[in-house]
Amino acid sequence: MRKTQFAPENYYHIYNRGVDKRSIFCDKEDILRFLECMRDFNTIDPSGGLYQMSFIKDKPQLRGLASKLVKFVAYCLNQNHYHFMLEPLVENGVQKFMHRLSTGYTMYFNEKYERSGSLFQGSYKSIHIDTNAYLLHLSVYVNLNNRVHKDLNEEWFKEVKFSSFTEYKNDTPYRYCDMSIILEQFNSIGDYVKYAENTLPEIIKRKESEKSFKRLLLE
Repeated sequence: MRKTQFAPENYYHIYNRGVDKRSIFCDKEDILRFLECMRDFNTIDPSGGLYQMSFIKDKPQLRGLASKLVKFVAYCLNQNHYHFMLEPLVENGVQKFMHRLSTGYTMYFNEKYERSGSLFQGSYKSIHIDTNAYLLHLSVYVNLNNRVHKDLNEEWFKEVKFSSFTEYKNDTPYRYCDMSIILEQFNSIGDYVKYAENTLPEIIKRKESEKSFKRLLLE
């Protein structure tokens, strides 16, 4: 049983990586397909959503998002793993969305690369974001996750908008995220970008310290 209990009006860090740390994105087409899956699978099943729709009816702030299972706050797609910040909009919204996403993308990937079996390393991982400080800090970690891992990947990878940081900077016409919970805490987009850039070195330093500690345990 999953330890994390998902609830609307709460935020969660969702992440997973390829089985055996393998690449889950091998070319530009794979990234674009995964982004399409993020959009197309994020809908309420019209055949069985009476309880879900009644829940949203009682939540005026969610009426504009009534067709969605989850609300994206941030995301980053790296070559062998991904990170999401999500808010469930309906009961079981995260579970249903993640099942559709992983199943649908795995079917596409296996057919394209003539393979079979699992693509992802078990079930996705989830952490409840329980403080505002954690929410802000994690938004930087997710938005700039490729830089946290110093993961610049292949040249083709740089051609696609694989992180929501482009949305936060208003540098893309594509919109997957509702950024209001983050940006409303800053005077301007520029202030958030400055906060993110200033916070990133601290995150990288802590990440490198954790790696060094783990190496010591193995020696």
